[in-house]
Amino acid sequence: MNSKVTKKVLLLIGGIVLFCMGTLVYASGSGIGAIAETAKTNLGAIAELITAGSYVAGMGFAVAAVTGFKAHKDNPTQSPISKPIALLFVAAALLFIPSVFSSAGGTLFSSGQQAGIGGVTSF
Repeated sequence: MNSKVTKKVLLLIGGIVLFCMGTLVYASGSGIGAIAETAKTNLGAIAELITAGSYVAGMGFAVAAVTGFKAHKDNPTQSPISKPIALLFVAAALLFIPSVFSSAGGTLFSSGQQAGIGGVTSF
């Protein structure tokens, strides 16, 4: 592995360990229920951070795609069209991730009425 990649992976693992240890220390006096509630609250904040980061990164990729299209228009031989098209697809994916998470979460963890067969009478 590359040295920079190794450092980033170790930093990520260290952050996760510190997050878990902080959650345990914060709620250690109140029992397992308090620990679970604190972890749920912290994970909710992380989900909001991922959502906001997704919107910001999506807009950044969209701006990069627009500048790539302009560069291709100005000099088509030096700037291939494939790069801005790929950037545009990545931007669209990043901008739609929060709505996909929302609908998937509602589908998987919904506490509403379950689907069933209606209008059928039994014998």
